[in-house]
Amino acid sequence: MKKIGILGSTGSIGTQTLEVAEANGDLEIVGLAAGRNIKLLEEQIRKFHPRLAAVMDEKAAGELAVKIQDTNTKVVAGMDGFLELAAMEEMETLVTAVVGMIGIRPTMEAICAGKDIALANKETLVTAGHLIIPLAQEHHVRILPVDSEHSAVFQCLNGERSREVEKLIITASGGPFRGKKRGFLGSVTLEDTLKHPNWVMGQKITVDSATLVNKGLEVMEARWLFGVDIDHIDVVVQPQSVIHSMVEFKDGAVMAQLGTPDMKLPIQYALYYPERRFLAGERLDFARLASISFEAPDMETFLGLPMAMEAAKKGGSMPTVFNAANERAVAKFLRREIHFLDIYDIIRQSMDQHSVVKHPDLDTILNIEEETYQWIESRW
Repeated sequence: MKKIGILGSTGSIGTQTLEVAEANGDLEIVGLAAGRNIKLLEEQIRKFHPRLAAVMDEKAAGELAVKIQDTNTKVVAGMDGFLELAAMEEMETLVTAVVGMIGIRPTMEAICAGKDIALANKETLVTAGHLIIPLAQEHHVRILPVDSEHSAVFQCLNGERSREVEKLIITASGGPFRGKKRGFLGSVTLEDTLKHPNWVMGQKITVDSATLVNKGLEVMEARWLFGVDIDHIDVVVQPQSVIHSMVEFKDGAVMAQLGTPDMKLPIQYALYYPERRFLAGERLDFARLASISFEAPDMETFLGLPMAMEAAKKGGSMPTVFNAANERAVAKFLRREIHFLDIYDIIRQSMDQHSVVKHPDLDTILNIEEETYQWIESRW
């Protein structure tokens, strides 16, 4: 019985991870962590009986402790609680499914405790990849990608030699506004933005898909996961979301991983790697599919991707500013405080005012995140 913990158990990836565990029957859930959704967390605790539950919001943690006092689950609170869960002695793998830079410290804590990481938190590597990858190597810990695109690359590289890779090709659906121009985007609503054509995801990542920020974050993450220079990572729009990503090798051969748009596949692959388990669900029907199309991303309209590439090439602390600015901008958009195109303006202005720190440590990264938030709040 493999023992796992989940940071972000009430979110999209977290709930699907629990569905994978339930379907297989040989994964023991020893720890669950959430932000403040204690209603769903209580349901999960009563179903999976974890030994530890961590809640970031301390008031909500107190409420949960009262609600589940008839169980054997211990409740802990705040970042200290997340860190306690990340280092649980009995846990083998930590699924990091929280959204945002809040995932960095628990991920590092788990690595130092010798836990494998099933990584679904982009921000960890985007902002601190230069710290995380050497740390994982030092502690002989595996980082197993959960994002569908990175899982696809991981699967394509299985059995291949990394030095023979020419480039990675990360696919994008194009989001709900594919083919539209800037004039159209000026009047889109929150409801329009949250209508992703192919995937069912959380609100933040759905907005990031619409702006193509998500694809920029994935490029930055892929750089660290696979040791490939930014100039050797391409993005192509594949509207059907059938090809999840590709790898081109030095001899010109291209390997692709295909499948239906179902996040349970990369989740299950990460949890059981290198074993492949049966997964219930729809299969690709190539006769019905008929065709798979490709197009170049519109870098003039969807500025999230080119700004992300710029941040990655500048390196140092700039990816932290890019990510923090986007997090705050998307939060404001979800609260209807700004318009869709303002997201780009907030990111652009935040990057322009920042002086890059070349080799930031964790404290510097977290300080720059907070400074970026304060800078935005003083102007927006």
